[in-house]
Amino acid sequence: MIAGCLFAMLIATLPRVALVLAWLFSARWDNVWQGNWFWPLLGFLAAPFTTIMYMLSWNPVSGITGWDWMWIGMGLMLDAMKWAQIFMQRKQVPGYPAYAP
Repeated sequence: MIAGCLFAMLIATLPRVALVLAWLFSARWDNVWQGNWFWPLLGFLAAPFTTIMYMLSWNPVSGITGWDWMWIGMGLMLDAMKWAQIFMQRKQVPGYPAYAP
């Protein structure tokens, strides 16, 4: 119970670290991605929440069906919100040109 709560907190705060830990220590990683490296790498770089939700909601019997898409959509929404936050706060970075749009 505590390990699940700690993993959920890790996913919420550091999704890329959670993906690396899942890759290193989980047998589910190989079952979900079946040796494919492109989609997990793209998810690690651009959409870590969506990748985690896909990996958690994937079922070995039926894959992704029904309400599983809601979780993947929630991960996509979290990723879009994170990218929007980065975009909106880009002008606060030291050295960012003031004349850039």
